[in-house]
This record gives sequence, C-alpha cells and structure tokens, in this order.
Amino acid sequence: MNPPANTEHPQLRIVMAQLNMRVGDVAGNAAHVIAAACRARDELYADAIVFPELTLTGYPPEDLLLRSELHKRVLRGLEEIKRNVSGIDVIVGYPSQELSGLHNSASLIRDGKIVATYHKQHLPNYSVFDEKRYFQSGSKPCVVTIKGVPAGITICEDMWHPGPMGQAFDAGARLMLNLNASPFHISKGQEREEVLRQRIGEGRMPVIYVNLVGGQDELVFDGESLVLDADGGVVMRGAPFAEGLYPVDFRVDEKVTPLPGVHHAPLPVEESVYKALVLGVRDYIEKNGFRGVVIGSSGGIDSALTLAIAVDAIGAARVEAVMMPSRYTAQMSLDDAQALSEALGIEHHVISIEPVFQSFLDSLREEFAGAPVDTTEENIQARCRGVILMAISNKKRKIVLTTGNKSEMAVGYATLYGDMAGGFAPIKDVPKTLVYRLAEYRNSKAAVIPRRIFERPPSAELAPDQKDEDSLPPYPILDTILTMYIEQDKSLQDIVAAGFDEATAQRVMAMVNRNEYKRRQAPPGVRVTRRAFGRDRRYPITVFY
Repeated sequence: MNPPANTEHPQLRIVMAQLNMRVGDVAGNAAHVIAAACRARDELYADAIVFPELTLTGYPPEDLLLRSELHKRVLRGLEEIKRNVSGIDVIVGYPSQELSGLHNSASLIRDGKIVATYHKQHLPNYSVFDEKRYFQSGSKPCVVTIKGVPAGITICEDMWHPGPMGQAFDAGARLMLNLNASPFHISKGQEREEVLRQRIGEGRMPVIYVNLVGGQDELVFDGESLVLDADGGVVMRGAPFAEGLYPVDFRVDEKVTPLPGVHHAPLPVEESVYKALVLGVRDYIEKNGFRGVVIGSSGGIDSALTLAIAVDAIGAARVEAVMMPSRYTAQMSLDDAQALSEALGIEHHVISIEPVFQSFLDSLREEFAGAPVDTTEENIQARCRGVILMAISNKKRKIVLTTGNKSEMAVGYATLYGDMAGGFAPIKDVPKTLVYRLAEYRNSKAAVIPRRIFERPPSAELAPDQKDEDSLPPYPILDTILTMYIEQDKSLQDIVAAGFDEATAQRVMAMVNRNEYKRRQAPPGVRVTRRAFGRDRRYPITVFY
C-alpha cells in the first residue's frame, strides 16, 4: 500500500521506487519505470524519482551482460524512458558501455535527456556477488541539482566503503541518492542501517536508500528502502517484501532535512524469513511460468512448512500434495498429511510406493544376493517417490518443490534423485531448528499444521522405527556446529572450545565435506542465511582435507 500524497507541494519531494524488476526483461522494466515515474509526477507531485540498481536489466543479470543484444535493448529502453517521461527527474540504473569498458551506472534523465551519469566505484566480488567479472570501476563523484538541491548519486556497495560519500560531499552534495540491489539474509536490515550511519558520519548529509524487491533464483531482495537524516536517524522505512512508491519530503534552508514519513517497523526474525521464503517461491514460479506446484507430503515438519509456504505464495488452488506411503510409513503420518491438506484447502492424493519398491527389490534380487539390507534399500524408496513426483510434474506441467532443509543438505541426509529430485527447494537454506520456529510462526496466523507434527520425533520412515537422531546428533547441537563451520568458518578447535564434543564436531565436519557432490546436484532454493550453499559457498568436490 502506498502512502497518500500531500497535495500541498513541498520544497522538494523525491519518490523512492521500491519495485520488483525482471532480469533480462528490459522492455518490461522500462515500461515499469515509465508507469512509476508518471504516477510519481501526476499523483504524488514529485520532483524526482529514484529506482533500484540496474533497474533496466534487473539484478543480477550475470552472463547476460556478456551478450551484445542485451546492451542494444538497454539503449532502446533508455530511449523509451526519455521519449515518454517529462516533468520529473528520473534516476535509473543500467549497464553502460563506455570507452573505459562496461560500467554499473545510474543516470539522471530530465525531459528527454541524460543530464548526468555515475559509474559505481566499489564492485562487490564476494558472497553472492561477481561484479568484477563484468564491470569496470568508476572513480569520480556525480552531483546533480534537483530543484536547487545538490544531490550525489552512488550505487549500493559504494555505501559500504569509505570514500564515495565524502567525495560527493566535497563536490558539493548535500543529499545522497543511493540505488541498491541488496539481497536479504537474517539481520541484513540492521547491518544496512549501521553502515549508512557510518557513511553519514563521513558525509554529514541525509541518505535516500532505494532497494530492489523480489525474488531472483536463489536471492530475495526485501525492499525496506530507507531515509536517514544527517544525524543518522531513520526518518522513513518502506515495507518489507512488497513493492511501493514512497514520497520523501524535504525542508530546504541552510540544511536539507527529510521530513518524517511512512515508517514500517523491522520484522521479527521468523516473520522476515517466512516472508522471504514466500516471495522467493512466488517469484520463481511466476517469473518462470509454472502452472502450479506438486510436493511430496510425508506428515513431517519439513513438508508441512513447504506446503504452507507454497499456499501462501501462489494460492491453494495451484498446490498439490502427494502422500507416498511405504511399508514403514506410520498411520499417524498418513493422518497428519491428510489433516494438513484439508486445513490448507489443497488437492491431496495418496499413491503407495510399495508395488514399485517391491518391483525394484525383485529386479535386483540376484544383484543384491548375499548383501545385507542397508541404506541402499532406503534410498530406493526415496527414488520411487522422486520418479512419481517428476511424472506428475511432467504430465501436469507443475514444478516439484523439494522439502529438504539446510541441516540435511549440509550433512548429506538426503537421497540423490530421490527427495532431492525437483525444480526448486524453498527451505534448503533453513536449518531444522528454524524450520520448527517458522512452522510455529505460520500456525500463529492460522493453525494449519497439526500439533502432533511438532511433537513427534522427526523421521525419514525408510526403515523400521527410524528416527533422525539415530543417524545425526540432536538438531540443536547439529545446527550450532553447522552454523559455526559453514557460516562462520570456525575450526575444529574453535568449535570444541565453544563446548562441543570433539568427536561429534569432527563427525559433522566430515559429513559436510564429503557431501559437496550431492549439494552440487541439488535444485536452487531461497537464500536466507549469511552463507547459503551454492553460489554463496563454493567448495571443491575433490579435495584433501
């Protein structure tokens, strides 16, 4: 919901355009820019509008940037904006080809002309970012005058380093406009505010921080665009995980002072992560054109949470649950899966894997003769389920959402071509202990997950009386060790010094190390922690530890 505009024109009004752009859809993104700019001018009475980083291409465009056709489309998009928008200054991000190379740039467009262009100076090349693969760094400040106010332009990472803010201040800027594509992870909003306050201490001027919103493959951009005054106080904060146009009014005298406006409070951890997962799933499905989703429902907490996320993302009518019992499936699992589907209002089917499983055992009888029953037979069951789900996916044009969590992915407690088979993995970066907290959060909104699912010991139900803790340390211990090893790069000595049993820590670390080959074959999923598997954590498969 956008805030109402004050019809009395202030001394200066700039609109923050917190929008969801589509990577590669330059024409569509340009149309989005034109519509937002015209609304900001005609309905919100703005003098200027600021868009997110790489507005025209979406973020991150990755190797699309290596294709000449993309840059031709960017030029056409810029021409469309120049031709269709007047009477308001437009600050838009895009990749620009210069004699010095390709730059991550932002330009001010005024009445059909590009008045000024800024080239991003600090190119992130860590975590999920690869900007040095594509872009050349800029070196100069860019200060433009908007209704008599000198404003600097910077882009995202520039505000995480000393230099560009003070450089713009020295060039005469008294207001900073910062275009961003800053992805979400837990506590990211707090980090941003702290960094912006550091820069304000350097530049002594207010900051308008405009952030992208939406899901792009593994990444989710949470919005939460900000306005901070010259003392570092938060004057405005946009809504998390939603589009919006936010007018920012300024009093201009000897100083440029932002006036208080809409202020969405930061979300608790569980709510922010849940909303990130919903947005990531929704945009992956909608932007890729899938009709709906099919999910294997086990009667356990992981599939329950995944089903709830899917329903909240795309609606119950497009979600199908399939319960696939075997000889080891408890009746309570069947009952709880049915009750969950009824509470969510989704299509529910039961397809036994027993005939298929027995057929595999019969076919392999001679091959397995004399060998004891082990995890091989467990994995065959999981692969029977994977084949069934993928068959439904093919026939009904629905994407399979897998249900594995980060704890399982970390230690390889998952079956290749079985429960790992699918197109997208919503909770692959959610530790098991957080899965329970997210499920409790969802039930606080409407109690859809049966209580017994929370209370029963987690089990893969692939062997008699099986429990996860037969193969793994208790999840509170496992998740803490995993966080220290994966996200914080702690050594064995560090983990033991923190109070954990050395043998347990060694075992967990070894499981993480030897299961990299599995994770390379897992579907993408939403990133919510500081370091997710995939593009965020890149370890060799073949390595001597």
